[in-house]
Amino acid sequence: MTGPFRPRSDGVDLFVRLTPKAAMDRLEGIEISADGRSHLQARVRAVPENGAANQALERLVAKALRMPRSAISVVAGGTARLKTLRISGDPAALAKGIEALSVV
Repeated sequence: MTGPFRPRSDGVDLFVRLTPKAAMDRLEGIEISADGRSHLQARVRAVPENGAANQALERLVAKALRMPRSAISVVAGGTARLKTLRISGDPAALAKGIEALSVV
């Protein structure tokens, strides 16, 4: 895998490592884990209770990609730090947008 995402026919799956209860909401670039997989690092102020941190992550990514929040959803890792976000849209355009976020 070359980046923190996998193209799909109707969008992309974005792999994220989320840190809740941070000082500010922000995306911090790419992190390579020990097994060689890459994730977009994100921090949100929200606490990891009742899905608040996941919702904050969806809002953060939607704002960064300039798209509606309804196009983004957490599909895996709901209670874990490593999450998969499904983003609906044109895969090529989304890949370009995510690559731009990676150099934050």
